[in-house]
Amino acid sequence: MKVPQMIAAELRRLTASRMATIALLALMCVPVIYGALYLWANQNPYAKLDQIPAAIVVNDNGATADGKTVNYGDKVAQRLVDDGTFDWHIVSASKAAHGLNTQGYDFAITLPADFSQQLSSASTTSPERAVVRLTTNDTNSYLASTIGQQAAETIKASIVQEVNREAASRFLLALSDIRSSLSDAADAAGQLADGAQTAHTGAASLADGTAQLASRSASLRDGLNTLKSKTASLPSQASQLADGAQQVADGDATLAGYADEAGSLSQQAVDALPSVRAQIVDELNKQGVDQATQEQILAQLDSLGSKVTAGNSKVQSAVGQVDQLASGSQRVAAGAAQLAASAPALTKGIDDAAGGAAQLATGSAAAASGAATLRDGLSTLADGTKQLKSGLDDGVTQIPKTTAAEREAQADTIADPVKLSTSKEASAGTYGAGLAPFFMALSAWIGIYALFLIVKPVSRRAITALRTPLRISLAGWLTPALLGVIQMIGLYAIVAGALHFNVSNPWATFGIMALASVTFASIILALNVWLGSVGQFLGLVLMVLQLVTAGGTFPWQTLPGPLAWLHHGLPMSYAVDGIRQTMYGGNASLAGGDALFLVLWLAIALVITAVGVIRMTHRRTLRDLQPSLIG
Repeated sequence: MKVPQMIAAELRRLTASRMATIALLALMCVPVIYGALYLWANQNPYAKLDQIPAAIVVNDNGATADGKTVNYGDKVAQRLVDDGTFDWHIVSASKAAHGLNTQGYDFAITLPADFSQQLSSASTTSPERAVVRLTTNDTNSYLASTIGQQAAETIKASIVQEVNREAASRFLLALSDIRSSLSDAADAAGQLADGAQTAHTGAASLADGTAQLASRSASLRDGLNTLKSKTASLPSQASQLADGAQQVADGDATLAGYADEAGSLSQQAVDALPSVRAQIVDELNKQGVDQATQEQILAQLDSLGSKVTAGNSKVQSAVGQVDQLASGSQRVAAGAAQLAASAPALTKGIDDAAGGAAQLATGSAAAASGAATLRDGLSTLADGTKQLKSGLDDGVTQIPKTTAAEREAQADTIADPVKLSTSKEASAGTYGAGLAPFFMALSAWIGIYALFLIVKPVSRRAITALRTPLRISLAGWLTPALLGVIQMIGLYAIVAGALHFNVSNPWATFGIMALASVTFASIILALNVWLGSVGQFLGLVLMVLQLVTAGGTFPWQTLPGPLAWLHHGLPMSYAVDGIRQTMYGGNASLAGGDALFLVLWLAIALVITAVGVIRMTHRRTLRDLQPSLIG
């Protein structure tokens, strides 16, 4: 009997009755039902998180910051509701607790009474960390609790971002105000620099002036000291002068008296001339002096009278001069007396002036030194104010000038400085697609395992007829292998057609699925050939072992050491990885390596099966005649 005939015979046996056909069809549907239902149920659960009920308890009393009352608790709660990631309900604490206990809510977020106050304390001298309380109940769902923890971390990041945004906004506004103030300070520094330069110029002039003042006040001091020394005897000399002037005034007064008498006598003589001339003329007439003689006498008399009149004029003039001299000498005497009286005060004033001049010289010298210091200091101040203005100008240029919109954008960037940009070498797309390779490989094993409940591992008739062991082995393997491929066709149709999972390389993906199925058929065949019903049971144990070592859910690196070692040796690990590579558009060379490893397992299992068939053809034992433990 040839291999196709043995396969056909086995298929006829499997479909010999209506019940047998139904059983075959039911077992053929096991991987499809298992894989399809599980992947359908987990197709994309993250897209339905908005159906998970969650409670928000807002006990926040608000806080006052920068003169404004804020309530971050209300803001956070409203943002969560608007975001709609979960089915949020803003409720009281008692209602949230009751909902957690009665499965009304999967988890609850509580914002305490001092929530806003703690957030606002960051800018105070006593900062506190705000508390967000997460309450879960694992009896509702452990994964829901885990999702709640992730949600709490997301809320925390959102709150931090909001607080950072407001803090950055205040900081940028203050920085803008600082820039404006720096600009004003730079202008004021420019004016100060100009003023300092002007003051420096004035101080230089002041230094020159005070230096001249010091020099001249020293000269004044020296001159007054000389004057003081020379006027020291002025009071005694002025007294002597007053005495002498008084004596002169007295003498001049006496002389003026004599002069006045002489003038009076001279004037009387002049006044008497006409009467005397008349008397002489009468006397001459009495004497009978002739006219000619009279005229001669009168001529001489008139000449003498003219001289007397002229002398009287001189006397009168001299008398006036003497009177003026007496009057002047009297004034001189009075002035000398005043000078004598004022001389002590004058000398004292000169002495005081000399002392003041000395103090002035000392002070002006100190003022000159101070003015020079002031000039140098103002020069330094002028240079410093120029540097200050330059530094303030540099500070203004280093602080960018921003508008309110720009500051808002900057605050957003500071609050959330990192934008995650993801790129994928290969992408599953959804949660269900991520699990699909694992459950497709597991379904392949379960489908083959179920088939061997009714498929005979090898043909007893062929063994009895001493047929070629290789043919018997191939026939025993090809029957479940072909049925397994049909199972994979149905499963692939469900995954790609009904569930619409994206498959980057359809033919390669189906090829790995079919190869995994036929490989698993060879392994379970070998177990059945060598161990019978015990081998069938070991197939179940091997499935469980591969269930935890294949790395279908968590990365295999998270496995304990012995299980991680098994991951590299068992075939389902390579089936899962191969389906991932082809389904997600991954590394083709890795998929080829996975396929080669499955082929190696297939070949080894077939060789082991052939050896077992040879053993069965050459030696029969009582165990072969005993009924199987499994159906």
